[in-house]
Amino acid sequence: MIQVRNPRTGRDDYQFAPATEADLDAHAASLREAQRDWAALPVEARVAVLRRWGDAVEAASGALIEALIHDTGRFGETHAEMNLFRGTLARWLRDAPAQLATFDERASAVETIKLAGQLVPYPLVGVISPWNFPLGLSVIDAIPALLAGSAVLVKPSEVTPRFVEPLIATINQVPELAAVLRYVLGDGKVGAALIERVDMVVFTGSVATGRNVGEACARNFIPAFLELGGKDPAIILPGADLDRATSALAWGATANAGQACQSIERIYVHRSLHDRFVTQLADKLRRLKLAFPKPNDGEIGPVIFARQAEILRAQLDDAKAKGAVVVTGGELQVLEGGTYLLPTLLTKVDHTMLVMTEETFGPILPVMAFDTVEQAVALANDSVYGLSAAVFAASEQEAELVARRLDAGAVSINDATLTAVVSDGEKMSFKLSGLGGSRMGPTSIRRFLRQKLLIKSRGAGPQPWWFRSLA
Repeated sequence: MIQVRNPRTGRDDYQFAPATEADLDAHAASLREAQRDWAALPVEARVAVLRRWGDAVEAASGALIEALIHDTGRFGETHAEMNLFRGTLARWLRDAPAQLATFDERASAVETIKLAGQLVPYPLVGVISPWNFPLGLSVIDAIPALLAGSAVLVKPSEVTPRFVEPLIATINQVPELAAVLRYVLGDGKVGAALIERVDMVVFTGSVATGRNVGEACARNFIPAFLELGGKDPAIILPGADLDRATSALAWGATANAGQACQSIERIYVHRSLHDRFVTQLADKLRRLKLAFPKPNDGEIGPVIFARQAEILRAQLDDAKAKGAVVVTGGELQVLEGGTYLLPTLLTKVDHTMLVMTEETFGPILPVMAFDTVEQAVALANDSVYGLSAAVFAASEQEAELVARRLDAGAVSINDATLTAVVSDGEKMSFKLSGLGGSRMGPTSIRRFLRQKLLIKSRGAGPQPWWFRSLA
């Protein structure tokens, strides 16, 4: 049995038996068999099935929210996560039919040959999802894959598995869906075994694990779509609206206690604004309270994963030892067994510090001054990560000029962390932040499809046969 820690109490209060190799074999065989009939359905029929599932999830939202609160120890973000499910489902029920339409027969460059297309789904898609948004990130790829005609096998994080039981109950209310969507519980060993049994993998998690996933998929000659870590920078240029910037960054760096890949994790502010910026940001951060003793008592929930607390402690200790100044926060607190960190603002930081170069995944905001735009761009790009970024300036045009120079897949202009609220714009991760096509935007559903071309020879006129004797 695998024991599961409660992030609010620090105690193990849940356990589960991990899936065995035999379990995975049985699931894969059953899913593959059911997928043939599922793919043969018109897309409108698949849409109807998932709409019924949405109704079942809505009816069970109370139980799901309760399980997610126990999984993550948070309140407001859990309700936002339910909205993420609703939004993901709604946009794909709306967009999938148009994206899955194939082109009609058309002429080719050769007069006597016509072309037609067919979209063929990957039969079995494996989804390996993380602990920071357990429900939302387990369905964000599963839903479009199902609508594309694939069957899906999901392995969520063993850190946050409680939501799976009420979710499976909703899936079982829709038999057509239960035939092609399964959740299995387990640790990294189960995830590795899952890769051996599927036709493509979508993974969300750390760079280290993502590299292992990518290598395993390459050996099996199956595609891997990897959504990995980030070290998102924000740049504040002269003339920027400091009230807007500090409010946006206070949210963009501390929502979900900073436990999101798109969190702002380093801030570069022009030297002429530095002191005023720090004063305003510190004032706003001090207004944020710990979500303790109840999940809805404040904005900053506990550290979900115990190992993450050690990363935060190590980065803070390293920064302090190298001369960083703590303006707000700065100390991890253990309260009734749960580990918390108030929003922590650091100054006097530089790129010799772990907090400026390694992913933090916590509510820490290091602020560094710059003198020129060129220096700011160079500092922002001085990272192995390239997920997203933010730029604040006096005008949208000025911010955009800088944004276009950043090595990041998405850049928020005069705001922060907008990829958390906008899902209809396609983006790709740069550098070690990921690999493969975007999961955002309407055409991203085509990741789960292969394009087949039907080449039709009509037989009239000369044929391009090689041997004249066959004519």
